[in-house]
Amino acid sequence: MNTLTPAATLAKKGKTPFPGESDAYRKARETLLADEIEFRRHMTRLADQRRALPPGPLIMKDYRFKDANGSDVGLIDLFGKNDALVTYFWMYGPQRERPCPMCTNWLGAVNGNAADIKQRVALKILGRSSVDRQLAFASERTWRHLDFVQTVGDEYANDLGLLNANGSENPALVVFKRDGDKVRLFWASEMTKEMADPDQDPRDAPDVASLWSILDLTPGGRGTDWYPKLTY
Repeated sequence: MNTLTPAATLAKKGKTPFPGESDAYRKARETLLADEIEFRRHMTRLADQRRALPPGPLIMKDYRFKDANGSDVGLIDLFGKNDALVTYFWMYGPQRERPCPMCTNWLGAVNGNAADIKQRVALKILGRSSVDRQLAFASERTWRHLDFVQTVGDEYANDLGLLNANGSENPALVVFKRDGDKVRLFWASEMTKEMADPDQDPRDAPDVASLWSILDLTPGGRGTDWYPKLTY
């Protein structure tokens, strides 16, 4: 194993690109840079831990889906030629007039990367609405690279705890792995609202939404009462 250079040592190589910084700014920025380096290293360790997970449970139920061609398919069919399948269940069930704004924001960012993502893994967006209805909204947003699938019935959503008593939905980011002619769970987001820290919106770590990651770089951050909308 390579011995890593201390983050504080590496941080001394940092340099503000504009003249005129104060000693206080440089000292605070260097301390922050050391923490940013440690954070990057921790994210790398998290990714290594995730890939080293023991085999997840076999998916024993025959969940059914309907693809864009109207074909009835099973979970393993969603893999195509790939060994890994990334799925996102978005909040756009038939009871919703319009989809969830945050799901929409996230999918807009994913659409921009989907062609690249699909070079390595299968990527499917699951919804309880018909594929035609999902595609109509995608067309409105000019999303061209996302593959939408309808969940047939609510067994999948219910088993994942995505349907609430009042009829509302929850999103779900789930990664599956092919195991021969079977499917195993590889990883699923398990950070629930009950795990959120005080005064924080529930989210995963690292945050998969580029919206929040970019706002975290700014002086005002995420704010306390702002949330994305479908239109402005």
